[in-house]
Amino acid sequence: MAPARADAGGMVRALELAQLSLRLSNPNPRVGCVLMDSSGRVIGEGHTQQAGGPHAEVMALRNALARSETTRGATAFVTLEPCSHHGRTPPCCDALIEAHIGKVVIATTDPNPLVAGQGLHRLRAAGIEVELLSPDDPAALASRELNIGFFSRMTRGQPWVRMKMASSLDGTSALENGVSQWITGEAARADGHAWRARACAVLTGVGTVLEDDPMLDARLVETPRQPHLVVVDSHLKTPPTARLFGSPGNGLPRQVWIYHASKNEAAMAALQASGATLIPMPGHGGKVDLPGMLLDLGRREVNELHLEAGSKLNGSFLREGLVDEALLYLAPCLLGVGARVADFGPLQQLNQSIRLSITDTRDVGGDLRILARVQKQNIPIK
Repeated sequence: MAPARADAGGMVRALELAQLSLRLSNPNPRVGCVLMDSSGRVIGEGHTQQAGGPHAEVMALRNALARSETTRGATAFVTLEPCSHHGRTPPCCDALIEAHIGKVVIATTDPNPLVAGQGLHRLRAAGIEVELLSPDDPAALASRELNIGFFSRMTRGQPWVRMKMASSLDGTSALENGVSQWITGEAARADGHAWRARACAVLTGVGTVLEDDPMLDARLVETPRQPHLVVVDSHLKTPPTARLFGSPGNGLPRQVWIYHASKNEAAMAALQASGATLIPMPGHGGKVDLPGMLLDLGRREVNELHLEAGSKLNGSFLREGLVDEALLYLAPCLLGVGARVADFGPLQQLNQSIRLSITDTRDVGGDLRILARVQKQNIPIK
């Protein structure tokens, strides 16, 4: 085992700060920064703010200034490579250079092609010592995990898709008569809202809109922003009076994007009058092209996409290999015959199953929460 780094506390704290950007910084990555003087004393710290606001490095430098600390020769611990380009804000590299920082320790490189190593080069060219942690360093792994959606969008051009489901222990998500509220308890529902809040957008199908008239916001947790909303509605059956149009954005614009394959101009006009953005995405059989939709959402800067839909749309996402992660809440009860969490198949062989790797299990108010990554899919698409 490698010896512990003497300055590891700086990066540990930077990762704690990055967590504070979890529900705040979308679509920008969640980044934390800590400034230490030569004695190892913290002289400034910060995390990335809302899009268009200061990044972690600038916040840490401002914090040092507010403390009347000098940053000359200080070491900056940053959880992601400082940006080197003009985006919504000026380059963070320039701010660190102007502050006469002596060394920058970086957990992982930025996958954004506009950065991708250029930040390291720019700092080194200015005479600043740069240390990049190895890819398997715990801090590097933690930073990438925290920004899994950002890395997905930058490397694949599409968001990280997390499918949330809730069912009884025998896999029933609703009774045969359609009743489904509430299978899980209040704590699990609040936990589900926390996962909504960290996502850039929540996606559902028109069937859920028609059956439940949900708001699909994150009202059960404190959050400075509400996720955008995506509706898959091939034939534009979403009512213009649906509650999802009335959900507040906490002072920030909450977009409602409806992907469709319709030419119904009257329905288009009514939904646009309610505030929806209509996006034609026709696929086979008059349905929405789901892979094309994900690429479009990537262009709209969606990092994490929280899928919360019915069994049919869940099944479509799984059949087409579009799910990256499953978030499943299991209530300690048996409900027998009823709706399943996802409709796909029937499979002909066991090796056609969707294989998952469980990454976390925990008790949430008496319900079991399972987080699992999709590892292999062999379902033949029909």
